[in-house]
Amino acid sequence: MLASISKASAQSVWMAWESVFDQITKLRSASVKKYGICKLVIRRHHGKSLECHDGQWIHARDWVGELHLDNRQVLQLSKEVGADRAALLTARMLRRSMKQISAAMDTDPKLSHVKALTGITLLHRGIIHGLGFELHPLESKGFRMFSTYYLRLLLRVLHPVGRERTKKNAPKLVPKMLLMSREALFARYSKDEVA
Repeated sequence: MLASISKASAQSVWMAWESVFDQITKLRSASVKKYGICKLVIRRHHGKSLECHDGQWIHARDWVGELHLDNRQVLQLSKEVGADRAALLTARMLRRSMKQISAAMDTDPKLSHVKALTGITLLHRGIIHGLGFELHPLESKGFRMFSTYYLRLLLRVLHPVGRERTKKNAPKLVPKMLLMSREALFARYSKDEVA
């Protein structure tokens, strides 16, 4: 009982932090758009140039769409249907979001300059399966260490058995960059109907 109250308190604090983080994100980006379970943060790429598998290049200062899962929705799903079912529903919702993003990038003039979608995640095995993302290592050691700590903490707080999962699978829980070029997004999702 005490553990569940403590977990709920930690989740409430985390959600409050995310609200603050959302405001910071808006200040450091050109815009933030919402597509289903995803937030798309339009910003400049920083760091080394990246070559996508289809030969497209993303250089410093190019515009990218940084994907963020809406953790509030994921947490609510987990509470309503349990962690395993929530994971399946999240994957389906993510696929629908990708279709919506593809349609928007094809028709919205404000997104015409976005060259790729990017994201940082620990759970890349599940996320990239069937969605078309490439995996790239995080080049910056400092950013990799920060991302590892931050995302493992997120997993511990939001997942029902996050503490046990992070202890058991720590060596596998290494953050990676997800990447998908604009062309690859269209090739994969432009023919799909948006739900």
